[in-house]
Amino acid sequence: MEIISFKYIFDLPEGRQVQMDIQLDSQSLNIINNCPYVLPEWAALDFYQCPHCPLSVTTHTHCPLAANLVNIIKHLDTLHSYHQIRVKVVMKNRTITQDTTIQKGLSSLMGLLIATSGCPHTTFFKSMARFHLPLADEDETISRVTSMYLLAQYFLRNEGKPADFDLKGLMEIYDNMHMVNATIAKRLRAASKTDSAVNAIVLLDVFTFVLPLSIKTYLQKIRHLFDLDG
Repeated sequence: MEIISFKYIFDLPEGRQVQMDIQLDSQSLNIINNCPYVLPEWAALDFYQCPHCPLSVTTHTHCPLAANLVNIIKHLDTLHSYHQIRVKVVMKNRTITQDTTIQKGLSSLMGLLIATSGCPHTTFFKSMARFHLPLADEDETISRVTSMYLLAQYFLRNEGKPADFDLKGLMEIYDNMHMVNATIAKRLRAASKTDSAVNAIVLLDVFTFVLPLSIKTYLQKIRHLFDLDG
């Protein structure tokens, strides 16, 4: 099995360094070996289970998304969201380093974990995880999301399946993600001693509001980039 690896290294203000090694199965794009053997109560499926969750407690004892966030709480729930840190992300072809806040660093890592956790509502984001862009800004995220969605529609059309080039399905994906983020935030409030993990989810959730409101405006803003005639 081929592995895709990401290494997040957090240099914390007290001189401590925390390293999170993330490995994905290159075919399924599911995260591998990221959940502790013993999971806390707040990771149980029926603990603040999402109202639109398709999973059942008879087949899943724990929420796959929450289970994959346990190590973050275990190792990084020591700082408040505004604390300054240095984040280094090591990938196969490049290394990215940024001085930022703990909430922004965690938000980037959480985005990767959530996409690959196995939650049915985050499946769309697996393709973005394969080409993960750590610490992306708003414009970069909107561009990547719309590009990946439209590429998926291209493949669907070529397979003779219904395709959506009006981005209506993308809006539905983000509506579902808002509900997921809101519910995961409740779990993290119950699990955390600080506000950094909760605020990291809040930062991710901003896109569930920003994208539906600004996507047409943003796409119009970059329309000139695709004027191939001139």
